[in-house]
Amino acid sequence: MDKLRLAPGPGYAAAVAVWERRCALPLAIFVLCVGIYCATSAGRLLQPTPNNHYVHLAHAWLQGRLDIGGNPPGTNDWACFDTVSQGPCPPGRYSFSGPDAERYRWHVSFPPLPAVLLLPVVALFGLGSLDALFWALFAGLAPMLLFVVLRDLRESGCSGRTQRDDLLVTALFAVGSVYYFVAVQGTVWFAAHVVASAFICLYLLCAFGARRPVAAGLALGLAFLCRPATLLLAAFFVLQAITAAKDEGHARPGSGSRPLRTLVMFVFPLGLIVAAAMWHNAARFGDPLEFGHRFLQIRWRPRIETWGLFSTHYLPRNLTVFFLALPWLLESSPFIRISRHGLALWFTTPNLLWSLWPKKLDGAIVALWAAIVPTALCTLLYQNTGWVQFGYRFSLDYLPLLLVLVALSRRRFGAAFLACAAFAIIVNTFGAITFDRYDQFYDDDSTQQVIFQPD
Repeated sequence: MDKLRLAPGPGYAAAVAVWERRCALPLAIFVLCVGIYCATSAGRLLQPTPNNHYVHLAHAWLQGRLDIGGNPPGTNDWACFDTVSQGPCPPGRYSFSGPDAERYRWHVSFPPLPAVLLLPVVALFGLGSLDALFWALFAGLAPMLLFVVLRDLRESGCSGRTQRDDLLVTALFAVGSVYYFVAVQGTVWFAAHVVASAFICLYLLCAFGARRPVAAGLALGLAFLCRPATLLLAAFFVLQAITAAKDEGHARPGSGSRPLRTLVMFVFPLGLIVAAAMWHNAARFGDPLEFGHRFLQIRWRPRIETWGLFSTHYLPRNLTVFFLALPWLLESSPFIRISRHGLALWFTTPNLLWSLWPKKLDGAIVALWAAIVPTALCTLLYQNTGWVQFGYRFSLDYLPLLLVLVALSRRRFGAAFLACAAFAIIVNTFGAITFDRYDQFYDDDSTQQVIFQPD
């Protein structure tokens, strides 16, 4: 008896065609962005980065350790913990031997999700893992997911944009914002932004209309495991859940318990991830709220000990960089120079100004701003401006939300918008190519005191 052969029917073929049509453009965006990032990274892809903290953290886990074991390979942003005093190590020392090596343990203080992603790679290639290549490949996800968010808003009638407009906003994020220079670095600080940006975009996709509360909580929790300030973006989901419940209440009286169930479903995975991070902190430092930044062996430790990691003391300097930092014009070659504090956010992406005056306020716009403002304030109160950087990289904690606001503004993308977009792409391409490679364009101050061009 012949075996039965089940051939796919016309419904299956139609479903495949729809899937291909829906996925083709996002995948093309991913491939194009990865190609741009890899080409811009160039030689960085061929060797481990000089600050591959996440590789060392993954390697330590594979050895069954929470500290990295031994002395770090460099002096840049490693946390040193005194296991006896339960505090920072003696200042100014970057290596220990003998009994001191047992007492003073070196850790990676940056939240650990990027190291989790690197585990299979490090298991195969060890400390020689090509982390810059890994992050350049990963960097294509955030622009792809942002486009899917914008498409979803367009198809639901929320944004009123065309596909061309969505592609333009996606391009602004991919190569017309600080994300571009961050995506091609590969080192620890920038890798955290690359991973967080992808999960922020995924969070937005799941959080609009509070339609996927479990997935939204999971995505935001994973973003938190890269950049803790992103936890404040939870305000967006909460307001979306309340708005959705009100809308449903008008349509279906008696459904008042819906927002509570939705919020519980959102908080549950988010809470589990936060709890796991707290366990990891407690296991290393005896304090569930301590990621380890208080133990960084850096020259700026006295100010952290005096003012803390977050304080209004840092606000004037951070606001200055955020709003006023511009390139310095020189009379001779190279004709421009940039402070190590980076450039103002509006200068690197002037199109963000379109987010400030939407034609009409609605619940989504209010919810987005309710998430952006506290997240931005958190970074502006931090002890560091983002140093060393081309542009204000901490804005990546909420930049996808700002670009969604640009799309939701319903303002026309006319000649002024296109001119600003062209400017943004040129400026950020310059930054991606020159940052950490062509030092003549960057100030050599190492004190963190020089923000404006010296007299």
